[in-house]
Parts: sequence; C-alpha cells; structure tokens
Amino acid sequence: MIEHPLLNIHQEVLSAIENGHPVVALESTIISHGMPWPQNVDTALSVEKIVRENGAIPATIAILDGQCQIGLTTEQINTLGTVKDVWKVSLRDMPFVISQRIPGATTVAATMRIASMAGIKIFATGGIGGVHRGAEHSMDISTDLTEMSQTSVAVISAGVKSILDIGLTLEYLETMGIPVVTWGQDAFPSFYSRESNFPSPLRLNNADAIAALLHAKWRLGLNGSVLIANPVPSDWEIPAETMEAHILDAIKAADLNRVSGKELTPYLLKYISEHTRGESLEANIALIRHNAKAGAELAVAFQRLSRNASI
Repeated sequence: MIEHPLLNIHQEVLSAIENGHPVVALESTIISHGMPWPQNVDTALSVEKIVRENGAIPATIAILDGQCQIGLTTEQINTLGTVKDVWKVSLRDMPFVISQRIPGATTVAATMRIASMAGIKIFATGGIGGVHRGAEHSMDISTDLTEMSQTSVAVISAGVKSILDIGLTLEYLETMGIPVVTWGQDAFPSFYSRESNFPSPLRLNNADAIAALLHAKWRLGLNGSVLIANPVPSDWEIPAETMEAHILDAIKAADLNRVSGKELTPYLLKYISEHTRGESLEANIALIRHNAKAGAELAVAFQRLSRNASI
C-alpha cells in the first residue's frame, strides 16, 4: 500500500501499481507550457489513449490542491490546458507550489521524482532538457540531467531538444553515468529530426532488449535513469539543417527580449512553431504520441521481465 500525505494517486493507477500491471508516467508541462490550446489538451488525451491501447495504464502527473496528483481526470487535464498562471514546476519549485496550493505542471525532473515516489519505473515525454547553448557563460543546465543521475525512472524521449547543445548534453550524461540508448538506429536523434551530428552511445532494437538493460542496471544497484532516444517518425520529421536555421533565429529573438530561465524553452518552442507555420508543432505532437506507444511497450516488457525474475 502506497501511503504519503502529499501523494494523491488516481484509483486506476494505484490499482495497477499494487497489482503489478505496467504503468507509464506522463508529464504535464507539455499541457500548460508546451503547446497552445486546444492542441495541448487533445494531445494529452490522445497520449493517454495510446498508452492504454498498447497495454499499460497512463499516469499523467501534476501538482493540484497542494498534492502531487498521479493520474489525472479529463477535467483536470482540461484545467491545466486552459487556466492561466499554472506554475512550471521543477524540483526546486515543488515545496513552494505544494505549500501555497498553486496549480503546477511538472517538468521532466519533477515528474520523474513523483513517479519514483509512487514506484513507477517508465516515463514517456517529448524531449528532455539539457545543457543550453552558451552554457559555458550562462551555466544554464537543466535539472532534468541531475535528476536523471539519481532517480531510477527510465525516460523515453525523441532525444534532446534540438534548441540545446546536444553534444555537451551527451557529454554531461556520460559524466553522470546515465546510459543513453537509441531505439532502432545508430544516429542519436535531435527531437524534430531523426538524426543529429552525433552517433548514439548505444543502440537496441526492441522493447525486450531495452527492458533487459533496465533490469540489469537496477539489479546491479546502479541508481539513476536510462535515456531511451526514440526517433520521430520519418513522415513527421523536419530536416535538421532546416530546424537549425529557425533555432538560431529563435535564440537571437530570446536574447533581444532578454528571455531566460524557465521561460526560455517555452519561448523558443513557440517562436519556432510560429515561424515554421506550425510544422514544428505537428512534429512535436507526432513524436510525443510515438513515445507514448514506445513507453507502453517498454512498460509491458519490463513488467513481464520483472515478474519472471521473481518466480
């Protein structure tokens, strides 16, 4: 029985956890800060449906009414997608947002921590944060990376957000001992694009193989995450060189408008969407849906492996 005064677990999710059924954690920042309405709500609901269709239970995570909510109702998802002033919550924000009973949408780092508290091992998202371009001057490094070094929840994403410095992010992940494996190809993906200028440190081709890697890592007592890079479907990708031109323009605009901190990533994504006539938003939706499917497949494989290992 999971009991914690600051956790409120939806009954369906709680039942799945307690009965050993596969569960996939989902973040909520994408609802409140990552996309415009109504695409944000439509995507969140469709992602939950995809997880169910592939054999797992979705657990979208947010902070509401002074508690960490694990598994949201349709009404709660609609609220996060339409109400203004929803806090973007990373680890440092959690005590404040909870104590002040402010509605909060959780980032990768916060979602990982809350999922871990509930015993959920698999988390699907769009892309992780990382080392920002120019970090040698700004020291802007996402808490997602430090959280991944210590919290044992696997993260499935379309790689690192291409607005970041992918090379430095991969170096940081290596330094922190976080395995990086790309699903089905040798090249590391770059969010909107299937490839980047970097090879993937590891490659595995199916959910069973990745589940075995997770199982081996955690049985060895090696705490922390594994980053599973799942390339955007080819029908929806935007060529890396095309995206790079838009990214550079977006960064210049952010500098001119003095946008920084937690506001930077939403600003850049919105700018790019507007200047690609929505193509980047469509790619973003496609890759998130693709990751949800992969997350459910992995959760099923990992649960099956864990069950067989305990027999």
